[in-house]
Amino acid sequence: MSRILVTPRSLSRGGHPGLEPLLKAGFELVTPTPGATPSESDLIRVLPGCVGWIAGVEPVSEKAIEAAADLRAISRNGSGVDNLPMHILEAKDITVCRAQATNARGVAELALTLAMAGLRNVVPTHVGMKSGDWPRRIGREIQGAKVGVIGLGAIGAEFVDFCLMLGAAVHGFDPFAPEDLIIHENFGRKNFDAVFDGADVVSLHAPMQKNGNPLVNSANLAAMAEGGVLVNTARAGLVDVEALLNALDSGQIGTYATDVFEAEPPEPSRLLSHPSVILTSHIGGFTRESVQRSTERAVSNLLKVLSTDAD
Repeated sequence: MSRILVTPRSLSRGGHPGLEPLLKAGFELVTPTPGATPSESDLIRVLPGCVGWIAGVEPVSEKAIEAAADLRAISRNGSGVDNLPMHILEAKDITVCRAQATNARGVAELALTLAMAGLRNVVPTHVGMKSGDWPRRIGREIQGAKVGVIGLGAIGAEFVDFCLMLGAAVHGFDPFAPEDLIIHENFGRKNFDAVFDGADVVSLHAPMQKNGNPLVNSANLAAMAEGGVLVNTARAGLVDVEALLNALDSGQIGTYATDVFEAEPPEPSRLLSHPSVILTSHIGGFTRESVQRSTERAVSNLLKVLSTDAD
């Protein structure tokens, strides 16, 4: 029986109905680390004999792919592929499919939640009350706020729509998005640096640069409105950590809210323990609806490739 590797944490515990079509097609499902991110050694151990792979955000090394002698296709249950060694996959003629835009709503909703939490000081107020205090930090409303958005793909565009509906003035940057993607009197396109100028909120929805360097630097943070909110539901490496810590310590950035980390779960650090940082455990696309849409698309994409190969 041909085997399919299933590694997304939202699926690897088994039993998700979206995986049923694979079982009905006669495949055996392999889940080496149920509910957890597999290591390189886990992948190397189970990949031999697998013809397909429903993959999550786990790092995939060249060494793991070298062990995948039978692999014909990888189907991501999301849109990002920067965790995959694409040059090796292309050289080995392994097809890579993406479930594009299926988790956009879930991630955009979380980004909005984090932005609002930062604007209204929800977390420090909660923590203060839990400790017996009565903190009352003045916040600000999103209506009339200046919001910058880096990346206008499916998630970024959805986030823009939310902010516009709430009355924010939004500026976006994306060199690849069509100019007519978003037409609204309160929305405009700007260059990268200008998006930060005077912004009360900046939300990141971009991939990493090919050279691996951060996108957001000290000058960008200094250009934001004092006490601004920086939201990152995209990639941890997009922000220069030392510049961010300096901005948080000085109060120039009032809140950094992130759903993404260099390693998951992350190691303790000064950034993670900073009182002005809000942390969520990569739950942007972890909603029942997003997982269902992503799983259905990933399974459909994989079956299409494998059935085509069989013909």
